[in-house]
Amino acid sequence: MNLIVIVLDTLRYDMVQHLGVDWIKTPCMDKLAQESVIFENCYGEAEPTVPVRRALMTGMRSFPWRYDFDTTGLWPSGRGWHKIPPEQPTMAEVLLQKGYTTGIIGDTYHIFKPTMNFTRGFVSFEWVRGQESDNWKTGPLSAIDLSKYSKPDADPRQVRLLVQYLLNNKDRETEEDWTCAQVFLRGAEWLEDNAENKPFMLWLECFDPHEPWDPPTEYADMYAPKPDGPELIHAHMNDNLTPAERERVKALYAGEVTLVDKYVGVLLDKVDELGMQDDTIVMLISDHGCELFDHGGLHKSASGLHPYNTRLVWFVRHPKGELQDHRVKGMVQNHDLFPTALALLGVGHEAVDGENAWPIVTGEKESVRDHVITGWGDFASVRDEEWNYIVNYEAADGQPKLFNHKNDPEENEDVAAAHPDVIEKQRKRLEALLGQELPAKPTDKTYPSEGPFITQYANLIKAGRLQPPKAKKEG
Repeated sequence: MNLIVIVLDTLRYDMVQHLGVDWIKTPCMDKLAQESVIFENCYGEAEPTVPVRRALMTGMRSFPWRYDFDTTGLWPSGRGWHKIPPEQPTMAEVLLQKGYTTGIIGDTYHIFKPTMNFTRGFVSFEWVRGQESDNWKTGPLSAIDLSKYSKPDADPRQVRLLVQYLLNNKDRETEEDWTCAQVFLRGAEWLEDNAENKPFMLWLECFDPHEPWDPPTEYADMYAPKPDGPELIHAHMNDNLTPAERERVKALYAGEVTLVDKYVGVLLDKVDELGMQDDTIVMLISDHGCELFDHGGLHKSASGLHPYNTRLVWFVRHPKGELQDHRVKGMVQNHDLFPTALALLGVGHEAVDGENAWPIVTGEKESVRDHVITGWGDFASVRDEEWNYIVNYEAADGQPKLFNHKNDPEENEDVAAAHPDVIEKQRKRLEALLGQELPAKPTDKTYPSEGPFITQYANLIKAGRLQPPKAKKEG
């Protein structure tokens, strides 16, 4: 069989309407969910963007952090933010050796940067340029207007990224010029071009709905009207949003989800048009979610290891129709995708950290694990069927938190003080993975590095070609 893997960035599990949220329009992903196996308890193994994708492609855990690769020139320079270790075979490499035609198309610019090697094993790869701070285009500065997208007192970290983003996307004219549309349109073309090159594996990397939340205006208008003032497409560094602005920011996210949904549908329609639905497995997975003021904040953070951040969408549409809308309760993680996909394709591979999750779909097993561990920066979460334990594992006082998610699904009430026995159990699980007691010191090394857009922003201000944000006047 053929395989299509769709990876979406920052798609919350609950934002697909078929999974419970009823205010966001996602008809194409709803339909895919209804035709798929749905892993209801899939959690990220190591976050965010790069560590997730490395584990997806190799089946090997990214956390605990343990590598010392020179990442000079990469940004951000967080923990786990590096290339695929050379000794870890990728799914594309394994399938290429088995006669598969392999291709990757994406706008997730981090995995295409210099010193990265995520294209290993792909016969063809295509980088759709322009997302976020992708250092693609420069001037003219007269082509952008920051006042349309940023408040006068906005955090400079937000503004300097917006300069690069707006320059990258200044020539958009139609909806199809948005990078997420381009990923799926080019994916559809790839399917046409390779219809005779079966078996194939196509990997699609869509950076949306990652911020900036910048859908065509009509998509956001579906959910909330735009208040007076700028369109805050990158609002997470503003701490003074009005209620109307908060609702519009949520609408921008929702609109971007709906935009992505439309072009997921374009790709799936092409699968049907080419008659590939009977011999092609489709997997759709997200890398993490985001906070939409759930705990008072916006976007994501290493310490916020709650479901809105760590719970993933993972659908598997198999040509066997009896598995449609089949919900699986067992706990799985993103590094399980590699062994699960290869098992479904009947392709052997070396031992990996992930588990083939398909036996819990067919009922051969009840589960493949009784808890999941997620690492993000200096923080980790240990989650089982009842509890979520969050700790800064490197700090002498890691300030552990504990949430009973059965009684408190939103994880608002920290009950650590009342359950020292549970804290001890979860801590020991984490220590077993880390191979040392807390506070732990993983053996990784990072190389601080800034994106060129940061220096360029400072240069433009120094040269008088760009005005920095100004604080609001009192009164």
